[in-house]
Amino acid sequence: MTDLIEHLVEQRGIGTEFIDAWGKPAVIARQTQIKLLETLGYPVDNEEALLTQLENEAIIEWQTPLNSVYVFRGNDNLQVVMRCVISDAAANYSLRITTEEGVKHSIKFQAVDETLLLAQEIDGLEWHQYAVDLPLSLPLGYHTIELYLARKKLASARLIMAPQRCFIPKAIQKGKKSWGFSVQLYCLRSGRNWGMGDFTDLIYLAEHAAQLGADFIGLNPIHQLYPANPDACSPYGPSSRRWLNYLYIDVEQVDGFQSKAVRTWFEEQGIAARLAKLRAEEWVNYAAVAEIKLTALSKIFAEYQVEHLSKASPQKREFDAFVEAGGDSLKGLAIFEALQMYLKEQGEEYWGWQVFPEQFRNADSPAVKRFAKKHASSVQFHMFLQFQAQLQFENASKAATDAGMSIGLYRDLAVGVSDGSAEIWSNKDLYCTDVSIGAPPDVLGPLGQKWGLPPMDPEMLVEQAYQPIIDLFSSNMKASGALRIDHVMALLRLWWVHNDDDASDGVYVNYPVDALLAILALESQRHRSLVIGEDLGTVPEAIREKLQANGVFSYRVFFFEQAEDGGFYSPSHYPEQSMATLTTHDMPTLSGYWHCDDLNLGRELGIYPDQAVLQNLFAERHENKQHILNTLHGHGSISEQISNDVNQVGMTEALNFGMQKHMAQGSSALLSLQLEDWLQMDKPVNIPGTFAEYPNWRRKLTHNLDEIFGNANLLALAGALTQNRQNESK
Repeated sequence: MTDLIEHLVEQRGIGTEFIDAWGKPAVIARQTQIKLLETLGYPVDNEEALLTQLENEAIIEWQTPLNSVYVFRGNDNLQVVMRCVISDAAANYSLRITTEEGVKHSIKFQAVDETLLLAQEIDGLEWHQYAVDLPLSLPLGYHTIELYLARKKLASARLIMAPQRCFIPKAIQKGKKSWGFSVQLYCLRSGRNWGMGDFTDLIYLAEHAAQLGADFIGLNPIHQLYPANPDACSPYGPSSRRWLNYLYIDVEQVDGFQSKAVRTWFEEQGIAARLAKLRAEEWVNYAAVAEIKLTALSKIFAEYQVEHLSKASPQKREFDAFVEAGGDSLKGLAIFEALQMYLKEQGEEYWGWQVFPEQFRNADSPAVKRFAKKHASSVQFHMFLQFQAQLQFENASKAATDAGMSIGLYRDLAVGVSDGSAEIWSNKDLYCTDVSIGAPPDVLGPLGQKWGLPPMDPEMLVEQAYQPIIDLFSSNMKASGALRIDHVMALLRLWWVHNDDDASDGVYVNYPVDALLAILALESQRHRSLVIGEDLGTVPEAIREKLQANGVFSYRVFFFEQAEDGGFYSPSHYPEQSMATLTTHDMPTLSGYWHCDDLNLGRELGIYPDQAVLQNLFAERHENKQHILNTLHGHGSISEQISNDVNQVGMTEALNFGMQKHMAQGSSALLSLQLEDWLQMDKPVNIPGTFAEYPNWRRKLTHNLDEIFGNANLLALAGALTQNRQNESK
């Protein structure tokens, strides 16, 4: 039984050991591996049943003539694996390849003449596995390959041809050093939005930032969350990563807002006064914003149906094309959201598919099909929301590049979807819902992290010919100058934790990293979208080298770039192929860090029950601040009027701006700065490890956008940043 378990552990890519965040070897407990195998459906407590299952799986594999997918890079020798019984090895086969463009190729062969890889006897028949050469030069893209025996089609598969590296703009290849902002879009304040930042605010931000020399605006994940449950607002726990959060729609820009019915509602219900109140609030009131936006958009949609969708209008043709392109994914999302809304109105549980009435828990059930037909207008409404969101995002992206930004908007791809999501509901076979991904203990999370996001099953991902990943990369790169991949280690491995276990009792599960990187490179080149990989935490050095070779930019955070003696590395030593930043959405702001607001807040919230641990953190922070002052003074990044004694230095505008200018003198091709640090804000946007204890993902900026770009000190800072970046480009 032990040999069987070891075989399965290796076959399913389950880790046995790893190097932790402190550089020490860590061994995965055998019991943890066994529990995971159980979760994957293996009867590990019954040797006979396990043997039978493995034998059946092997038979199915051998009797499958082609793999589901073959992935190649542009300069690879093309070889596909095929399987047949030995008695057919001398028969006349053909492989027919059809490219994306419809060009057809045919290769005739006899398996016996090809390279024999393996042989296996099954039920008295000997099966052979061959490597068949394809003497072709195929273009980049997604092609179809079919295997024929004489005129009989035996199997078909996907053949992917990918480039060597991800897209990198020529200016950056030639040494240009760019800077830009990273923002939480909902945080933006303006005198016209409806209580949270929207795509029109984004246009304003991009156009004005471009005038100051910024080359990009980096966004938080803008994935679709839950219209029926707007307070589930974490951008890193979405319902779908393929589709957009409709709350970012500027309702007033949607065709139909000026109709008489909508304007009458707006005026009679005193919406303007309600919106003014929502704009004035310190925190985003998602429930109130959603209630007004959904009401307005539903009224607009009613007008839109009559004016456009009921006729052969240009708008209908454009909408129909959008729906067709969105396919099953868009329809599944729209049905899911219409169903959630319906259940909420009926007073039933609705937060996720797990609590739906039994007949609705499977997306392809007859009851769901009947619901979609009966509530076709509601389903169409939710597709309409995605249509409008996509139009407005594309307009914002065009505005950024038209304003002169060399990169424009860049999106952030969350590492997963939440367990009750539409994405899982629509494709349950792909996800392991008894498991959550997370991270082993590291500097950021000494107890480990458990994110409540079910992982994709690597075997099922291959079986589905990587289509979910292709769709994911493509949809997030569309109309984007760059894509930041949160927890880029997911391309190599993910930390799986059973839902019943602590985060530290997890295990790494490997993913087909070379195939995933190939697809990433292909989509990156197609969309001309630069790729940034968030490679923080427990990261094997080998994967950093692989990411670099594939053209993926590293992510370097100043506070984590420390030498063994505690000193901070100069940003001039960061890799050129990287994005540098001072802080992130999971960290305190510069002011919050310097004044230990995060530690004090953590103490108030009970995050640090062990006082000794907390005191050590205060002592470490004090020491790190001294090292930071030493670094800044050593490089002449701050005035000598600022003391070099940490005991005499509080966070000031001069110190804040000095740190940002210090980063601008670095070697990283990209520098990302947060607007909250420009505004010297102290409250964090998110406190990892908290849920109800703190209003995560709700805090707004302290100033309206027009006030930011009218501030002389901030304009001077922008000029200095642009100058420093230009100097580094020479």
